[in-house]
Amino acid sequence: MAMTIGTRNAKRPTARPRVAERWYSEKRLGGLSRFAFAITVLNIVGHLFLGFEQSWVTPFVALAAAYGTDLIGETIDARVNGRRPRYAGSFLDLVRFLLPAHISALAVGMLLYAAENVAAVAFGVSLAMASKYIFRVCVDTDKQGRPVTRHFLNPSNFGITVTLILFPTVGIAPPYQFAENTYGFVDWLLPLIIVGTGSLLNLKATGRMPLILAWVLAFAAQAAIRAAIDTTPLAAGLVPMTGFAFVLFTFYMITDPATTPARRPGQIGFAIAVAAAYAVFMELHIVFGLFYALTLVTTARGLWLFVTQPRAATAPAPAASMTPAE
Repeated sequence: MAMTIGTRNAKRPTARPRVAERWYSEKRLGGLSRFAFAITVLNIVGHLFLGFEQSWVTPFVALAAAYGTDLIGETIDARVNGRRPRYAGSFLDLVRFLLPAHISALAVGMLLYAAENVAAVAFGVSLAMASKYIFRVCVDTDKQGRPVTRHFLNPSNFGITVTLILFPTVGIAPPYQFAENTYGFVDWLLPLIIVGTGSLLNLKATGRMPLILAWVLAFAAQAAIRAAIDTTPLAAGLVPMTGFAFVLFTFYMITDPATTPARRPGQIGFAIAVAAAYAVFMELHIVFGLFYALTLVTTARGLWLFVTQPRAATAPAPAASMTPAE
């Protein structure tokens, strides 16, 4: 099922704790639950009060596409590899399995604006979920020396990126939709809530606060460098940081724990790389640079993992080689 990258031979397997990072072994379910709750509330409040421009049917189409694609992908992958589907068992198992799909669906549906073309949103969401099964890389080996794989592309961001490229009439939701119907102190309260909840989630659940801080500083630095090179006002390069879309991207998109480094130096390097790629896209006058930059860097990181990670000592049986580590 998966286009898994990285099954080359190696002299020895890596240590087991590298696979069982805290996000996967201890905090993944709690973090996903909080993320899912937060983005659900934001979508409900957005459509009821804030002024979301997408039609009411958009989030429902996105959820149906995400659930369907994820269930089909897991069913095929489990059957091919002779294992039990992760959604099988109780209703709670199904809910737990669908949490990532729920988050990706609402994120893509909220950030894309396709007018009446909800099929484009469905395409982006389906591609986001399918990428988790198609683009995988070996990150470690289990006790039997079999490869353990994980997706390396940020699903939501990848789905948005490809949709923007293939559908010229589709764009990013206008920034004003997040505060179109607010005024007074609410204009300050809403961003503070997003920053506060995002900081708490990433501090307690994902451990990606170093990445966030490095990303904000690197983004400001690239704005200053571009202003110096192009002799343009510094404020022009810093203005995107004041937008609601940038805040959401910072706290809920770039911090995806499954597709970003776990260690602090890696997080800092990852953030700087995304900011540098964004600067290049801006210099080339390519719009939607945030999403393209993140896709480019996560792709490069996947290739880097393929080159540097040790592989299984022997060729594993298909039943074990594709088991998701998520």
